[in-house]
Amino acid sequence: MTDSTTAPSGAPASTVPERNPWPALWALVIGFFMILVDTTIVSVANPAIKAALDPDNNLDNVVWVTSAYLLAYAVPLLITGRLGDRFGPKRIYLIGLVVFTLASLACGLSGTLEMLIIARAVQGLGAALMTPQTMAVITRTFPPNQRGAAMGLWGATSGVAMLVGPLAGGLLVDGLGWEWIFFINLPVGVVAFVLAWRLVPNLETHPHRFDILGVFLSAIALFLIVFGLQEGEHFDWEPWVWTMIAAGIVILGLFIWQQAKTKSEPLVPLALFRDRNFSIANLGIATVGFTVTAMSLPMMFFYQLARGLTPTESALLLIPMAVFAGVLSPFAGRLLDRVDPRMLLVPGLLLTTIALLWYAALMNPDTPVWMFLFPSALMGIGQSGMWGPLATTATRNLEPRQAGAGSGIYNTTRTIGSVLGSAAIAAVMQSRLEANLPGAADAASFGGGTLPDAVVAGFSDAMAQTMLLPAGILLIGLVAVLFLQRPAHLARR
Repeated sequence: MTDSTTAPSGAPASTVPERNPWPALWALVIGFFMILVDTTIVSVANPAIKAALDPDNNLDNVVWVTSAYLLAYAVPLLITGRLGDRFGPKRIYLIGLVVFTLASLACGLSGTLEMLIIARAVQGLGAALMTPQTMAVITRTFPPNQRGAAMGLWGATSGVAMLVGPLAGGLLVDGLGWEWIFFINLPVGVVAFVLAWRLVPNLETHPHRFDILGVFLSAIALFLIVFGLQEGEHFDWEPWVWTMIAAGIVILGLFIWQQAKTKSEPLVPLALFRDRNFSIANLGIATVGFTVTAMSLPMMFFYQLARGLTPTESALLLIPMAVFAGVLSPFAGRLLDRVDPRMLLVPGLLLTTIALLWYAALMNPDTPVWMFLFPSALMGIGQSGMWGPLATTATRNLEPRQAGAGSGIYNTTRTIGSVLGSAAIAAVMQSRLEANLPGAADAASFGGGTLPDAVVAGFSDAMAQTMLLPAGILLIGLVAVLFLQRPAHLARR
């Protein structure tokens, strides 16, 4: 089948695709959901993994179970988006799904921490191959006036995965063992492969000349920056860490200069950023990625250490967030096809910011646990107006032949935001702990279980103050989306 959204001249066609694109999207959502769950499920299992594979060493080693995945996921995203344009998003998605599923099996069978870290890196590579293709298929199979509804489903997947990851992690680790957080991917991967094979169309490929120098420069720059930010806290921000980050920024600048000078086909078509909505949506998703990653760490430390909840009980407090985000996101998506995206993004980002401030106000030892269900619900309502609208706004004006490149840039921006959030929140947590509990090292030094009564109040205050960081960063995204332009298909009305 040819790409029905592309006219013979290469311009986007105005007609509806010749086959219903929804079954293909549902098939892709299964694999995308598995990726999203896997980014959060491991955090719950880390104590069990350490006890089983690395009981005699410090925490820095087991952190690599997450870091290796994140690095292998973030670094190739620009390249894998282009691969989808060149060889077809369906083909690259299926290859990534096979890599991810087999790596999940290797993770579960790992007998040493080193083997698990390597398998997690391979798993991250599989996720990097898959992720840009989901957005590229939406861009290429849905006409512009229907992409909002499709991205609404994409956003709902993110919301539900935020709950399922920690909750499934707690249940599987408690009931079957840490290995099963990886084994559970095997049947899901098989089902996702069969459905994608049958339902996702073979879209027209677009010949591309691969920018080898651009690939090299971007990979090195992103690796240095992501590694430095992700691991800086664990190495006490020693000078070599800052040198690595600075070198990455310099090489990134060289990469951008090289892309501007490339006459044929750059890896990152800088012309995409001439579209104001694409640029602002990328800034917005960076702040969202930062916030969503950053807020979970102080929240879970507060629930489990200050309030004595189990990982499963802590995850249950996220149910309102996941339910509201999952139910409302498709409705927000359908509404997005008829209204200015700012009508959803401004209240969505604002409600999420208010929810973060509400959490901070409640995070003290005397607050009844059930009270935390209310900001959770408010955050779910807010998030239904963030994920899908930002993705739709970024991709609405992309030409089909640039869908992979645009999706790769967008997902890279989101992932870099997440890395920044992970690194920044750890530093702020340590700073607030030292201010409220002089002499404390970091959250990990408090160990497991409930804290002694003497330090609960100071610890709670530190976690509450830390929550102000993601709230402040999200306000930057809120201000940015105010400058979005009204979509062309609405301006013509």
